[in-house]
Amino acid sequence: MDVDARRLSVEAFYDARTGTVSYVLADPGSRRAAIVDPVLDFDFKSGHTSTESADRIEAHVRAQGLAVDWILETHAHADHLSAARHLQQRLGGRIAIGERIREVQATFKKIYNLERSFLPDGSQFDHLFKDGEAFNIGALEAIAMLVPGHTPADMAYVVDGGDVFVGDTLFMPDVGSARADFPGGDAHQLYRSMRRILALPPATRIYVCHDYPPPGREARWCTTVAEQRAANIHVRDGIDEAQFVAMRRARDATLEVPTLILPAIQINVRAGRLPPADDNGIAYLRIPLNTLPRN
Repeated sequence: MDVDARRLSVEAFYDARTGTVSYVLADPGSRRAAIVDPVLDFDFKSGHTSTESADRIEAHVRAQGLAVDWILETHAHADHLSAARHLQQRLGGRIAIGERIREVQATFKKIYNLERSFLPDGSQFDHLFKDGEAFNIGALEAIAMLVPGHTPADMAYVVDGGDVFVGDTLFMPDVGSARADFPGGDAHQLYRSMRRILALPPATRIYVCHDYPPPGREARWCTTVAEQRAANIHVRDGIDEAQFVAMRRARDATLEVPTLILPAIQINVRAGRLPPADDNGIAYLRIPLNTLPRN
């Protein structure tokens, strides 16, 4: 598709504290919209949540007169809490994620020993996408693309044939790729998922969910298939699967556990809902001791 012919409107919201980029996608003709990977702010020291990041998204949606059809999660994030539930209460829309979220829920229900009433069946979300499933944002057609590897449930969303929102599967070319050492992650699958994205037309715009810019450049979040194939430090053309897997495994062994992984995942597998409150009216997060790897 010619770049000038693209109809999708994209507004990005960068959260420097977690390096996360959330998006509002809109069809200008119908004023229908989708929100991708919204952030709920969390102060780890005090245990307080706040909605500063989500409020910026809400203000934009209201200022533009948009009606939200979808709140799209690319996966159950380990580095920020999801504001999907909060924004749904404020703006409406269906919260959706890939159908393999059930596998992630089952894994982390055991790790956290979550309450019996929490069912790892995906029912906390309004819709579970299958690979290749089509849906609409106003008059714009979108396709859900399964891209496992970082987690089993990662989805990318191809919108209007020329823009793809890839979550954590790919980063900017000078940053490379996501880690694959979380429970259920797989470096072989991650390589194949990235190459599936890079098989899209060269002019396709790729929007990433995180940027961790090297010294000397500002945060960025939009690139193209052509740029990634030419310059991605981990998966550019000419790097084969065996080379990538060896690099990814060696690199993952040196990485620290994300700061917010323990609070984030138990919120995010619930579609952004807080755990049920105890009989004193307070909701509590669970911290499994001596369970996750140290790195």
